[in-house]
Amino acid sequence: MAHSAVKNSSLKKRPAGKATAPGPAGGGPRGRTARRRRLANSVTIAAFLSPAMLLFALLVLVPILYALYTSLFKWGGFGAPENFVGLENFRTLFKDEVFLGDLWRGFVLIALSVGVQLPFALSMAVLLNQKLRGRAFYRLLFFAPYVLSEVITGVLFTMIFAPDSGLADHALDLVGLGDLGITWFADSSTVLVTLFLVMTWKYFGFHMILYMAGLQSIPRDVLEAAAIDGASAWQRFRHVTLPLLGPTIRISVFLSIIGAIQLFDLVWVITAGGPVHASETMAITMFQFGFKRYQVGYASAISVVMFLICFVFALVYQRYVLRRDLEGAVTSMRGRR
Repeated sequence: MAHSAVKNSSLKKRPAGKATAPGPAGGGPRGRTARRRRLANSVTIAAFLSPAMLLFALLVLVPILYALYTSLFKWGGFGAPENFVGLENFRTLFKDEVFLGDLWRGFVLIALSVGVQLPFALSMAVLLNQKLRGRAFYRLLFFAPYVLSEVITGVLFTMIFAPDSGLADHALDLVGLGDLGITWFADSSTVLVTLFLVMTWKYFGFHMILYMAGLQSIPRDVLEAAAIDGASAWQRFRHVTLPLLGPTIRISVFLSIIGAIQLFDLVWVITAGGPVHASETMAITMFQFGFKRYQVGYASAISVVMFLICFVFALVYQRYVLRRDLEGAVTSMRGRR
């Protein structure tokens, strides 16, 4: 009796074991449904991304690859490039004093933008973030130059800094400094500084708005707690506001540096790179060789160098400066999922 009872119990357990045993992976109707759903999602994603990817390939990737290809030729821009010279354009480029001067002037503009323009924009943002009468009007007034096109700005300041007849010279005459207003854009020793003043007037409002958006996102409870703990206004700004404003400052610095490297239209309208290449940038040198001298292969080499400078800088900046900000964004997105 005991042996038969054990045998019957083992027989009863076998069907249950078969029912609970896992089947092959993805072998049932649920697996096929999941595969169809993933395939449908992939097709939907591809359908939405394909127009943007096609435009990106046609308008960005293809021109970059074609510029890299034509930079290996001595080509005037007409017909198919045939005179292959290899890296000769790049060797000539890095021996050219004008291009080396472009690199130096770009570095000077970057240093002035990061060291002068951005701190000025931050100070104005902090000031206009306070409760002041008419602060909405001042915000609009300081941001308005950024809305103007570079061509309008260039023509405007060409008239303002015109020798002897410009508004700047008349203003200096009123304070007894008329001799200083003669060489605004006409002297190689003053043209770059004058251009930087125009750039600051044009672009600081954009960075000011960025900083104001960052300041308004800082919780006031944190600042009030620091004030209760006895922190002065400068200590609150130094140890609370600046660290919390760090992501905005890093993005502002990135945009300012990239803009200084690619600067073209404002300088072209005002000085066209003169006098004697004193205000010339890499973009202006590229334009001069490509559309004025019809040395398109050499101009393509300049464009490739500009692209590599921006690309390498963007990668390094993202890797070592924006890493914490990007990690926080990825973490928050994963958390929402």
